[in-house]
Amino acid sequence: MDLFSAANNEQRLAPLADRMRPRTLDEFLGQKHIVGPGTLLRRAIEADRLTSSIFFGPPGVGKTTLASIIANTTASEFVQLNAVTSGVAEVRKVIEEARDRMRMYGKSTYLLLDECHRWSKSQSDSILPAIERGVIRFIGSTTENPVIAMTPAIVSRCRLFEFKSLTQEDIRTALLRALRDGERGFGKMRVELTDEALAHFVAMSNGDVRSALNALELAVLSTLPDETGVILVDAQVAAQSVQQKVLAMDESYYYDMLSAFCKSLRGSDSDAALAWFARMVTSGVDPRIIVRRLIAHASEDVGLANPQAMLMATAAWTALDAIGLPEARLPIAQAIIYICESSKSNSVVMAVDAAFEAAKSAENRPVPAHLRDTHYKGADRLGSGEGYKYPHDYPGHYVRQQYMPDDALGQQYYFPSDMGFEDRIRQQRAVRGKREST
Repeated sequence: MDLFSAANNEQRLAPLADRMRPRTLDEFLGQKHIVGPGTLLRRAIEADRLTSSIFFGPPGVGKTTLASIIANTTASEFVQLNAVTSGVAEVRKVIEEARDRMRMYGKSTYLLLDECHRWSKSQSDSILPAIERGVIRFIGSTTENPVIAMTPAIVSRCRLFEFKSLTQEDIRTALLRALRDGERGFGKMRVELTDEALAHFVAMSNGDVRSALNALELAVLSTLPDETGVILVDAQVAAQSVQQKVLAMDESYYYDMLSAFCKSLRGSDSDAALAWFARMVTSGVDPRIIVRRLIAHASEDVGLANPQAMLMATAAWTALDAIGLPEARLPIAQAIIYICESSKSNSVVMAVDAAFEAAKSAENRPVPAHLRDTHYKGADRLGSGEGYKYPHDYPGHYVRQQYMPDDALGQQYYFPSDMGFEDRIRQQRAVRGKREST
């Protein structure tokens, strides 16, 4: 077998998700906020001037795909490593070869590092001089937040680009493209995909195109053709391929149930909220969507009437991320009940909405002198901080002075209610007001 035949066989036997990987920016799906026409990243790729960068976001949203597009379009050398299997010695070899390439041919080298958050500090430090001197252009790919999961030294030398989950329309486009593509997909096969099956693949992918294509591939390859040679992928086959039931709702019903859940939280009816929670999960709704709403309502409808509600909601998110379903049903249900039974107040959302509305028409006046930054040499010569009263030097650790911008004096955004903990805030404000008036 010659090398050409071997390469063809490797491509033919590769998973569908790998075969259908976009090859150009025009084929690339999603992430319009960073690679749409005219964006910084797209211009840099097209001009072959991309500097060291880190791509981070959920799995299956195009991080490695975009890196491969860069590899196909650049005139530079492109080397790919994985942080799990690559050590310092291998990295040093890549850097040395890149240095020789630059000296002899004036050619730059891209280094793509998958799972880059798994690198230790010593591994990260080994690459810093090469990044600083331009010997390599580093591209890190990770599902973690690099600011938290990676060493500050390497993060500070890279531009960060956040990838977001693909939209349902993006997933639908990818699936239909795979069905029609005769070279890399199933275009040469007689595959019939029903609307219900397509909708199920899209809904169950949770924005992960790799997951959707893997499910489609399993469905097609495991279904025998009928007497006419047609491979029918219907709702039942789709459900078996992703091992989850077909959504028992259309898009309108989904939003109606989510609305009913949110209104049950606001209305302090924990039984109703649990009922809608169970029905949505049973119907195949991503539980992360439900917990996101919990976190939002912990501030929107409970707020400072019970500050613990936010901790309970975020704890439910952590539990879901750590142990998944079905075990995470318990902490999620606990947070639902807690938020429902808590005292309610919408003062937080009212306050922030009012502040943002006022900011739209705010004047661009200087910050009052006593509130300005004093943490630099010569600040006192400019009058910064002059007249500032340090609250901890006064009785009750409070002293009256201006904190508002000059053009917002007299405005009030936050009006504490008389519910729960917020009633204590209201009473404390009243005490301060009396103290100021004496």
